[in-house]
Amino acid sequence: VQLQASGGGLVQPGGSLRLSCAASGSLFNSSVMAWHRQAAGKQRVLVARLTDDGEIWYADSVKGRFTISRNAKNTVSLQMNSLKPEDTAVYYCYALIINVSYWGQGTQVTVSS
Repeated sequence: VQLQASGGGLVQPGGSLRLSCAASGSLFNSSVMAWHRQAAGKQRVLVARLTDDGEIWYADSVKGRFTISRNAKNTVSLQMNSLKPEDTAVYYCYALIINVSYWGQGTQVTVSS
């Protein structure tokens, strides 16, 4: 399985972006789908997570602004609204499939006026 993230870019504060993660193989057996982000000079952190039984978790910093969803068998998205400069980071999609972790290549999100 390969994960391909897309949808990043430059947006003004208060704007929106939608990130998508497409899998080359089926995500049918994935137990966890998630988005992480890594700001310059900082560690990669978990932003949002969706489990196969429908449980959703968000970091406090994005709660109420970001929405993770599984749109189809092979795609997971992250809708990001009311973006702030502190959301600037490289965003990575992640999948746990039969106890094996897979990472996408990352997509840059820059929030700046």
